[in-house]
Amino acid sequence: MIKEMAARARRAGKALAASSYQDRQRLLNAIADRIDGGIAAIVAKNEEDVTREREAGMNESLLDRLTLNPSRVRAIASATRKVATLADPLGQAKISRRLENGLQLDQVTVPFGVVGMIYEARPNVTVDAAVILLMSGNASLLRGSSSAHLSNKYLVDLMRDVIAKEGFDPELIQLIPSSDRDSVRELLHARGDVDLVIPRGSAALIRMVVDEALVPTIETGAGVCHIFFDFSADAKKALPILVNAKTNRPSVCNAVETLLVHRSRKDDLLPDALRELTSHKVKLHCDERSLQVARSLGIEAHPASDENFHTEYGRLEINIAVVDDLDAAIAHIDRFGTKHTEAIITEDADEAKRFVSMIDAAAVMINASTRFTDGEEMGFGAEIGISNQKLHARGPMGLEAMTTTTWVVSGNGQVRS
Repeated sequence: MIKEMAARARRAGKALAASSYQDRQRLLNAIADRIDGGIAAIVAKNEEDVTREREAGMNESLLDRLTLNPSRVRAIASATRKVATLADPLGQAKISRRLENGLQLDQVTVPFGVVGMIYEARPNVTVDAAVILLMSGNASLLRGSSSAHLSNKYLVDLMRDVIAKEGFDPELIQLIPSSDRDSVRELLHARGDVDLVIPRGSAALIRMVVDEALVPTIETGAGVCHIFFDFSADAKKALPILVNAKTNRPSVCNAVETLLVHRSRKDDLLPDALRELTSHKVKLHCDERSLQVARSLGIEAHPASDENFHTEYGRLEINIAVVDDLDAAIAHIDRFGTKHTEAIITEDADEAKRFVSMIDAAAVMINASTRFTDGEEMGFGAEIGISNQKLHARGPMGLEAMTTTTWVVSGNGQVRS
């Protein structure tokens, strides 16, 4: 099945790769218009998925990821339009130089070709991934989870209809049936037919894809994100940032999972942080020193284990630890972090500089919420995922990350001696 789907996608992708920037812009804007005009129908179809999964016992964190409401659908359309305004990612010269023999050497951006996406729950990824891949000249094979089957099918059918009306081959976007469990393994083993596979979802899904794939992959990672309150942290900045990073949307990968507090702030800033978190109904898992503070204040807290510090909760729970200094904070992050997003709250420029230089993460925040690690927030319009790896792409992946390069050598009859 995958081999045939990939062959159709590759044929369709040839014309897309050769299309003009303006034609791809027009296509994305037409998709956005159709989404805006179909909000009620999209939400209704999604509600069928949500109702079924709620009755099946899906937890609230995953239900939140699955749910599309009118504002979220409008945000999908808005992100699609934003992607259409970005600079053309294709045909851009990364290196251009004239060699001594007169040859003109250019390294130019080109599409990957056929890209497979394996993702869980979130149906917005269906559109985000598709439009980024369309704008970067790629065809896509989308394999969402069965929990979002009806939502994903409706959105893919909508986009395929628009693609056909705009004069392109609808095989540019294909939905792999989520009911076929063997389809994931077949996709991961489709080396030569599929050029790249990107997983997006739980740590277990990502690890399975990376371990099993014969096709090249870009590893998106779990988000065990930290905020470190340094000795000079300003409470007026620190507390709102903490609350936002944990409670704004706790189910997503850029939500904070662990708060680290400099030991010099154990008696003033830490108590305020505990009160704020408790007032927002956040469950606390504390190391020995922070647990003592919580109990002295009569605040309910639970002892934190190594397992807690390794956990991406995706809900209103957080770990808290008191550390001796910045070096201890970094050591903790190195041990338990997932190289996603790390934040420092400090008024000391030297400490901020040291933190940035020593932290190994896709994104580092200084006096800002971890929630800003996001394609739309960073100006990409949408994102294909957030890469925690170090090769090719790192952090939120937008248009440029979905291209590779070709060396173009232009001559006038030169031969090699």
